Amino acid sequence: MSRTGETLHETGPAGDEETREAEELRLRRELAAVYRLVAHFRMTDLIFTHISLRLPGPEHHFLINPYGLLFEEITASSLVKIDMTGRPVEPTPYRVNPAGFVIHSAVHAAREDALCVLHTHTRAGCAVAAQPDGLLPVNQINLQFHGRVGYHDYEGVALDLDEQHRLVRDLGHHDALILRHHGLLTVGPTAGSAFLRMYYLDKACEIQLAAQSGGTVPDVPPPDVCDHASRQLNGEATGDGLRMDDSGELAWAAMLRLARRIAPDHED
Repeated sequence: MSRTGETLHETGPAGDEETREAEELRLRRELAAVYRLVAHFRMTDLIFTHISLRLPGPEHHFLINPYGLLFEEITASSLVKIDMTGRPVEPTPYRVNPAGFVIHSAVHAAREDALCVLHTHTRAGCAVAAQPDGLLPVNQINLQFHGRVGYHDYEGVALDLDEQHRLVRDLGHHDALILRHHGLLTVGPTAGSAFLRMYYLDKACEIQLAAQSGGTVPDVPPPDVCDHASRQLNGEATGDGLRMDDSGELAWAAMLRLARRIAPDHED
């Protein structure tokens, strides 16, 4: 298992109404926790960027942030339930930004496994997104993404629906995407897995910038070592019978404890 600790939640037919409401509440609280954690780790861009999470059921409904609220203000109840066009499907006092859902809706529609889509404009992510060679294997953290990140060329502000198929093509089967001259995007089968992936992708960008600031070209491991380490870090390779453990699940449990400690109102 990789350090993201991914576990799928069911998206098939929901049970009785009470069970469905309980599951939605659980997912609302988990997504609200991710918003607060993104704010805590300073990966926000004021009220902009989004984190979307698909709800169980055949309707293809999603939760997303209310347009205008800072990530540090978002609670489980303030999240807006929308359809694939970005329109609210329930009464809400909040606005949503349909234009901001262009990227998210494209990924959700193309990738059944991408139940959560997380997009950021961090300083480090935007800086690496401006580098022609993209993310470099300069550190073990970076190697988690070696050969596992897509690149999408900049086409202007993501307002054109025509761009969606090219974005989906460039993401491909990857769970991370660098939007050149724009920012970072990660996906996962849970909000927690998408968050942990973004946390490490952004940290990898920070490490790369620090390594490059020394005035010399950073050293990188040989290609075969990069490939082997990438498989190890993603739970695909063993060493003398050893395999990556459930560290991702443990890390996400720790993040939930952190969210409850720093922002106990996120579950409201």
